[in-house]
Amino acid sequence: MPRYRLTIEYDGTPFVGWQVQSEGVSVQGVLEAAIFRMTGATVRIRGAGRTDAGVHALGQVIHFDLEKEWPADKLRDGLNFYLKPQPVSVIESQVVPDTFDARFSATARHYLYRILARRGPPALLRNRVWWVPRPLDADAMHKAAQVLVGRHDFTTFRATQCQAASPLRTLDRLDVVRSGEEIHIHASARAFLHNQVRSMVGSLKLVGDGKWTAADLRHALETHDRAACGAVAPASGLYLTAVDYPAGFETES
Repeated sequence: MPRYRLTIEYDGTPFVGWQVQSEGVSVQGVLEAAIFRMTGATVRIRGAGRTDAGVHALGQVIHFDLEKEWPADKLRDGLNFYLKPQPVSVIESQVVPDTFDARFSATARHYLYRILARRGPPALLRNRVWWVPRPLDADAMHKAAQVLVGRHDFTTFRATQCQAASPLRTLDRLDVVRSGEEIHIHASARAFLHNQVRSMVGSLKLVGDGKWTAADLRHALETHDRAACGAVAPASGLYLTAVDYPAGFETES
């Protein structure tokens, strides 16, 4: 049974999240439905990241097996046809070894958070950014963010319903850069806790407002107390941009 790896992008606005749920439309659900309509096969796909409701993706990775072999490009094009009119697109399709696992083979996940810091609200970027109607100090946010880089107990920055066995995570990158009227926050790690990125962004926004300092952020981290976290940033500004995998999972010819 050939194993397929797809790279997909989606607008998370209309979905209840990545994962199939008892009520509502999920990204996983519409992809599985498209696979069934094209191939007649009922499959359960696995994704690299379980994005929440309203969170977007530019480089989500999934895998699944099919009994019948399909040319990778025809699978991509056919699924895009059957995905209409949902805001989900297959960017790339590959045949990979059966040892590849979209979730467990991943060595790093990369997220982008977009804040639009200006007086006027967004029109074209509605549901694509977190609108903050005042200036933020991006330099102060970046300097404070470095407090969180490294291996820490991130209890303060994870959802109370997070099911991870341990709050320990290694954050490889947390950069804050200005891009015109937007502030972009780039976060990279092998794995993240539930709501970790949005929780960190919410606290960094307090630094940008001048309400917190880097010392306040460090104190919040070291308290290991969810109550010490700033307000969680909205889902609309968050994007899963890319997932890294080790060598050896290249496309099979």
